[in-house]
Amino acid sequence: MDIEPVDAAPARAFRRSILRQRWEDLAFLHWPVAPETVMPLLPAGTRPDTLDGVTYVGLIGFRMVGLGLGPGPAVPYFGSFWETNVRLYSVDGTGRRAVVFRSLDASRLVPVLVARVTLRLPYMWSAMRLQRDGDRLAYRCRRRWPGRDGATSRMEIRVGEPIVAPTPLEHFVTARWGLHTRAYGHTLHLPNWHPRWLLHRAELRYLDDELITAAGLPPPVGAPASVLYSPGVPVRFGRPVSLR
Repeated sequence: MDIEPVDAAPARAFRRSILRQRWEDLAFLHWPVAPETVMPLLPAGTRPDTLDGVTYVGLIGFRMVGLGLGPGPAVPYFGSFWETNVRLYSVDGTGRRAVVFRSLDASRLVPVLVARVTLRLPYMWSAMRLQRDGDRLAYRCRRRWPGRDGATSRMEIRVGEPIVAPTPLEHFVTARWGLHTRAYGHTLHLPNWHPRWLLHRAELRYLDDELITAAGLPPPVGAPASVLYSPGVPVRFGRPVSLR
């Protein structure tokens, strides 16, 4: 099997978008984890994607803005919210690299319900906020429903200089052009596309997180292997395709 390259700026692989949105003020935290640890947590037909024999678990906080269907207008009020997700990295039998979400905490209940019903994504309704003071950003999350009651996360970063030449690891955890999910007896690949990331290195100033362990993963050991920030990108999603 040929695995697709880690491409930071591929051509758009689909003609028609079913969803569009913008991701803003993203903080990416990543820790290494053994592939055999995450293998049981991935959808059927996928396996852990690795870099130098290691895979990663990510904790990502950001703001979702202007969620809309196809070419239509953004959904008022419900289309913008805070989100924090815990994700893993996967590859399927055709060689497509993607992410697998173990949890997605969002601050609007309606998008949570829609995503859970349509694609069976593990969205959770949470109280969330982001505070910014110059180059410092603080992300806070407290889960409301469902899952482990009251699971919380608080992370604070300091944004550094823009990255001119990302490392292989920085490409590996950000240059992702789809997600894998299990829905109604099928493993699906949902492609996405956005312009090349503008990334900054960042410093982790504080972390107190329960979301990773609530997602069925062991607690991270030590400092993250990578801490990044991006001001954001516009994003398009294509139609999901069932794995064969």
